Amino acid sequence: MKASAASKTSAREHRLSINPAEWEARQQLAACYRVIDHLGWSEVIYTHTTLRVPGPEHHFLINPYGLRFDEVTASNLVKIDLEGNVVGDGEYKANAAGFVIHSALHIAREDALCVMHTHTTAGMAVAAQKSGLLPVHMYSHNFYNRIAYHDFEGPSLNLGERERLVASMGRHHALILRNHGLLTVGRTIAEAFVRMFRLERSCQVQLAAQAGGAALILPSAEVCEESARLGDEFLTSGGDTELGQMEFDALVRLVQSRDPSFRN
Repeated sequence: MKASAASKTSAREHRLSINPAEWEARQQLAACYRVIDHLGWSEVIYTHTTLRVPGPEHHFLINPYGLRFDEVTASNLVKIDLEGNVVGDGEYKANAAGFVIHSALHIAREDALCVMHTHTTAGMAVAAQKSGLLPVHMYSHNFYNRIAYHDFEGPSLNLGERERLVASMGRHHALILRNHGLLTVGRTIAEAFVRMFRLERSCQVQLAAQAGGAALILPSAEVCEESARLGDEFLTSGGDTELGQMEFDALVRLVQSRDPSFRN
């Protein structure tokens, strides 16, 4: 069904009411939702990636509750404050569970401008394993002694969990929510994304290796630490390119070639 002239006018007015820095942030986050959908990390209408809005106010953008990730656009993203209140006009609300988890880290961590949380099969399966993430592959070495764990407290609807979640996370950039899923943070969307990509792949490889039934080969602690150091060095050696930006941009080009509507 084609949009009416009135709805098109309303959309244009909404776009013009948003400052350029926020609009750019909205387009980047909407692109991220399309990338997550393309990779198969979406969970119908659940899980979230949030981004702090540029400016002095501590507001952040979150996906509209009830829409699939392939329906998210720059204009329908929901802006909320740290109390979960919607800022500005809009027909959509935010998921309360998403608010609890994401606001906790946006409040506590100045470097957590983007917070990404997933419920993938591989991520949830490793989150249910007592041993957690094992150093079975060089991707998992990126998280060797560099990942946090948070015990399950239910579906993250209790505001009191925020303080405990922050304590569990510490200064790490990746977190396994036991019996729940995966979470990463970054100074940019690309940074949070590349960490999640490697964490997700680490979980996939671990499950595949365990499924073989044979004993796993785990490198020594010294080798794992050196592998982690070299991985950190490699990931941050992009010169003028920020961490994860090339990988993220490559996937944005792909989803844009298929459907550029996320920019609207």
